[in-house]
Amino acid sequence: MAESNKELLFRSILKRNPIALLVLGICSSLAVTGQMTTALVMSICVTLVVAFSSMTISIVRYQIPSTVRIGLQIIVIATLVILVDQILRAFFFSLSKQLSIYVGLIITNCIVMGRAEGFAMSNPPIASFLDGIGNGLGYGMVLMVVSFIRELFGSGSLFGMEILPLTTNGGWYVRNGMLVLPASAFFLIALLIWLLRTIDPSQQEKD
Repeated sequence: MAESNKELLFRSILKRNPIALLVLGICSSLAVTGQMTTALVMSICVTLVVAFSSMTISIVRYQIPSTVRIGLQIIVIATLVILVDQILRAFFFSLSKQLSIYVGLIITNCIVMGRAEGFAMSNPPIASFLDGIGNGLGYGMVLMVVSFIRELFGSGSLFGMEILPLTTNGGWYVRNGMLVLPASAFFLIALLIWLLRTIDPSQQEKD
């Protein structure tokens, strides 16, 4: 049975999360979650690219020869990523510098390619757009949870604003140095996957 628009939009947040359930898009989730600002911007960028690339590919899916469909999908995705990157450079240059190469690497993000090939090629444009938005929201949810924990307890701040006064600045909080390291995101994502699969046993892998 076809999913409703509501299911397409919200199911990927918890029930079919691309990171927690499918373990896709891990690299960027490790790299940009040190601060909530960069995590939020990356989440928005990925959401826009997934949604519009899926919709575009869905619109032209009947005109795409099967022998070149992957190449065409990459061209569409790369064009959108370049557009997003140039907009960031033009209007949010400092954020663009913080994100460094990771915006460009959205091209290789398995979530984007996975939804283009696995959903957009066999579904209408509006459904593909909503599915892209839903997967972007699911991706962003994980990034924001991880970055919240890492920035708050690793740096004592949220969105760059001091929340827990650090002892180095005359405060009382001793920061957790491990959470500053990108490797800490591995542990936090693993705990989040465990939590989601405990709440919803249907997501657990079967023997």
